[in-house]
Amino acid sequence: MTAGDADDVTGLPQGDVRLLHSPVAQRLLSSTELARIAYVASDGTPRVFPMLFHWTGTEVVLSTFGGAKVSALRARPAVAITIDAASTPPEVLLIRGRAEITEVAGIVPEYVLAHYRYGGPEQGAANIAAVDHPGTRMFRIAVRPTWVGVLDFQTRLPGGTSPEEFNRRGRS
Repeated sequence: MTAGDADDVTGLPQGDVRLLHSPVAQRLLSSTELARIAYVASDGTPRVFPMLFHWTGTEVVLSTFGGAKVSALRARPAVAITIDAASTPPEVLLIRGRAEITEVAGIVPEYVLAHYRYGGPEQGAANIAAVDHPGTRMFRIAVRPTWVGVLDFQTRLPGGTSPEEFNRRGRS
């Protein structure tokens, strides 16, 4: 699917990974909104953690310096990610997939790219310089979408309802 085919995604059902080509998904994937990753912690309870992210075109990449979430993701790699804009109407990108964890000597390249996107060149460079020391180790968390949902509350609504049906809710 090419960029010119973006209008063709309107008829796709929620769950179709081709929804990544929709204008809403593309806006959110290139935005400075945080990705919220949901996973099951080592104690069996659900967790949601907001993180900077980088979209490679095929994977959502998040990075961390370690901790309990790495162990939890290795044990239970099924995750859900939400990237949303608190606009009116809201725009929401929902992604499901499996987290693949790779330990990296030094700084994860996508971590650098994310900091530059979120903070701009000067702040991005300062943020990276603050953590880039000899012996630094990070973990790259890559999620290749296997299910994608898009909500724009105009043409794509929760539950797959039509705009008319959505507007009728609560009016009985």
